Amino acid sequence: MQNVRIENANDLPSKKKPYYPINAGMRSYLKKNGREVILPVTYEDLSRITFSIPIKDKYGKDTYWEEARYDMREWEFIRDGLTKIYAILKMEGNLNYISHWDVARIEYCAFGNSNPFRIKIINNRNGNYEHFYIKLADASRIYGLELEHLLSPNRLTYFTYFSTLVEEHIPGIPGDIFIKKYLNESIANKVRFAKEFVKFNERCFLRLLGDMRSYNFVIDITPDIEDVQYRLRAIDFDQQSYEGRKNLYLPQFFKENNAYVDLVLKHLDKDSINQYKTEERTLMAFRVADYRHRLMDLFNIMCRDNISTPEKIEQLKQQLKEYFDTPKFLKCKSMGDIVKLNLKQTLVKNLKELQEVKLKIKPAG
Repeated sequence: MQNVRIENANDLPSKKKPYYPINAGMRSYLKKNGREVILPVTYEDLSRITFSIPIKDKYGKDTYWEEARYDMREWEFIRDGLTKIYAILKMEGNLNYISHWDVARIEYCAFGNSNPFRIKIINNRNGNYEHFYIKLADASRIYGLELEHLLSPNRLTYFTYFSTLVEEHIPGIPGDIFIKKYLNESIANKVRFAKEFVKFNERCFLRLLGDMRSYNFVIDITPDIEDVQYRLRAIDFDQQSYEGRKNLYLPQFFKENNAYVDLVLKHLDKDSINQYKTEERTLMAFRVADYRHRLMDLFNIMCRDNISTPEKIEQLKQQLKEYFDTPKFLKCKSMGDIVKLNLKQTLVKNLKELQEVKLKIKPAG
């Protein structure tokens, strides 16, 4: 893993990515796979804010979030609808326990691409609370969520309804906070964490998920027999195969992730890094084999969709052609074509080995 920093402003991700609507093919795919449901409240309903109050953290610093307030008639409608959406998200629409829940707060963020609403639901019986998000249903983000669900170790729950997207909250410590508060603690297993960063870096590149700066992923920590296990999970999918620069799909190249890169270089040698990259490719090959029909449906739509600019598509084709030393990428016409070929190019050996293993263990007769 090279310790290269992005310093030039021209090498940074696009500050504002355009909105790409969901096309008819993708809408059919979402319905077929249970992702498109009728929602009682939409993004447009939540956008009718009467006024908002800036939210500060416990140190008095701006969080970029604002508490949204509504007039009473709007509030009753939104409050009822959000508790029903929570029932859809958690219990397939079972409303038997809806009297237990209430909306504690609605927060709005004007920073970033998706301008999300964060909903805090509280259980009136015991004070427990959870969050979920309502955003504009951008096609790039939907492709990102779906590829994460199919190709990563993580399953995701989300739903769409026309231009509205509902996402579950992904728990974990934000990567930038983890650097400040936890990375240098003596109890942290730095070798194990370094391994997970290598695997996360590989996952992002294989499926071309961009802009994984430290604040766009979280660290999930699980106690184990003798120590702890770590997993890095993406939480921002807006930059799914949008950018034209190859390095923007590799978390190792962002200066916000320097501490993680330094950790890898300090604790892992080249052979170990290659081993963990191979492990991740093997696991992804298993996932590709398991979801091959669904992935085929997804790429049939994605390859015909417009989710980037012609200039960025051409740039990425050229850079991947040079990186892999193959002219195959020059034949790609869309970002979907590039993602599909990138997966095939990197996983072909693993998929072949997987097929050979299956043939060896196939029962006789």
